[in-house]
Amino acid sequence: MRQRALLIAGPTASGKSALAMRLAGALASRGGAAIVNADSMQIYRELPILTARPSVVDRAIAPHHLYGFRAADEPCSAGEWAMLAADAMRKICDAGQLPILVGGTGLYFRALTEGIAPIPEIDPEIRASARREMAEIGPQAFHTRLADADPVMAQRLRPSDPQRLLRAWEVLQSTGISLAEWQEKPAEPLFSGQLLHVALMPERNELYARCDDRLEDMLLAGVMREIAAFEEMAQARNLDQTLPLFRAVGLAPLRALLYGRLDADEALQQAKTATRNYAKRQLTWIRNQMIAWEKADTKDSERLFQEIFSLIIKSGLTD
Repeated sequence: MRQRALLIAGPTASGKSALAMRLAGALASRGGAAIVNADSMQIYRELPILTARPSVVDRAIAPHHLYGFRAADEPCSAGEWAMLAADAMRKICDAGQLPILVGGTGLYFRALTEGIAPIPEIDPEIRASARREMAEIGPQAFHTRLADADPVMAQRLRPSDPQRLLRAWEVLQSTGISLAEWQEKPAEPLFSGQLLHVALMPERNELYARCDDRLEDMLLAGVMREIAAFEEMAQARNLDQTLPLFRAVGLAPLRALLYGRLDADEALQQAKTATRNYAKRQLTWIRNQMIAWEKADTKDSERLFQEIFSLIIKSGLTD
């Protein structure tokens, strides 16, 4: 079957998932569609409310792929996700359906459409050793150690980003070559079919209001009970606090609320600020890195749906 896909990027709370599900429903009479996750937090099994993972009701509208398929202690790199996504996309196309990729993780889209550096598999013992060392000395000291061994990568990374520090260290120790050098090697896109790229670009004040409303909805949906259960599991399994899921937007202040280090109002305000700042960074990424993508605002959801559906038809993505 012909290989093709629709890619929908956008900041958190921009309405990406709702748009994708509505498009999937509209495409049911044109071969159908399936939705593929491109959000780095929604791949994890835990914290479905906080990460805004599609609900059971949502998933009944259309097939969903790569949602909640990894445990919190099983990190997934952009390269690994891209290979899984490309495989899912090919299978969806072979079934005669249109894959709709939805997410706000720019590096995921880049890895899929531009390819990834051909880095060999990391030795599991090196990976385990690096994580033990990070846990013992902390990100700041680990960053200093990386700077001694690989100053180029250390300059590119912040001490506040332990996962990427670990990745740089693991690659250097496992291959003897800096991740910076690997990233300069030629790469091929992992999916070679026809792609329609759409980026949602809401007006900032509208987006911030949506972020605030969604956080309030999460509280009503029981996000604090979810976080309490996650904390209990993390302690029982002694999870490494540098794992990606611990960086889920808004988790830090809500954990502080759980342990009484913040009152409810302060925790909510900090969570809202963190979500707004994250959305702002996503908008900046889209503006600077997704220059050639079709841009669409989200003020009128009906007009947005009609606009994107029209693009799908005009682009010949459907049979």
